[in-house]
Amino acid sequence: MANQPFVSNIREIQRRAREHIKNGAVTPGYRGDREQVIKILNEALATELVCVLRYKHHYFTAEGMQAKAVADEFLQHANEEQVHADRLAVRIRQLGGNPNMNPEGLLDRSHSQYHEGGSLVEMIQEDLIAERIAIDSYSEIIRYLGDNDPTSRRLMEDILGQEEEHAEDMASFLMTMDPTQAVA
Repeated sequence: MANQPFVSNIREIQRRAREHIKNGAVTPGYRGDREQVIKILNEALATELVCVLRYKHHYFTAEGMQAKAVADEFLQHANEEQVHADRLAVRIRQLGGNPNMNPEGLLDRSHSQYHEGGSLVEMIQEDLIAERIAIDSYSEIIRYLGDNDPTSRRLMEDILGQEEEHAEDMASFLMTMDPTQAVA
C-alpha cells in the first residue's frame, strides 16, 4: 500500500457532497448504521449524565477526616463527565440525531447505575464500580464502531482513556482508605 499512490475520484466526491447537502457531516461515505450509532451514543450520554449526578451527590455529601481531598476529586470527575456528555451530544447532532437528555428513563438508558453509598468508602466503591462498567461498555462500543465511524470511535476512545484514569483514581483512594480493598 505504501508503494501505491493515493487515487481518489475528486469529481465524484465533489458531486456527492452537493447531492445531499442537508445531511451535514453525514456523507455517502459514512459506513456506520447511523440510527444504531445515535442510539449507542445516547446510551453513553445517559451513562455520563448519571455519573455526573452521582459524583455531584458524593461531592456534596462526603464527610470524614479525608473527605476534602476525595470530595475535590469527585467534583473534578463530575466536571469531566459533563464534558464527556457535552461532546457526545455534539456528535449525536453531527449525525443528525437528537441528544436524549430527558430525565425520564435516564437510568434505563444508562449503562451505569446510580448508587449513592453511605460512607466515604462506599461512595468511592460505587464510583469505581461505575467507572469499571463504563470501561467495559465503552470498549465494546469502540469495537462495534471500528472503521465504520472513526470520528465516534475516536471520541469514545478519548472518553475511555479518561474513564480509566477515573477508575485508577478511585482505586487509589480505596486502597488508601481501606487497605483490605487492595487489588490482588
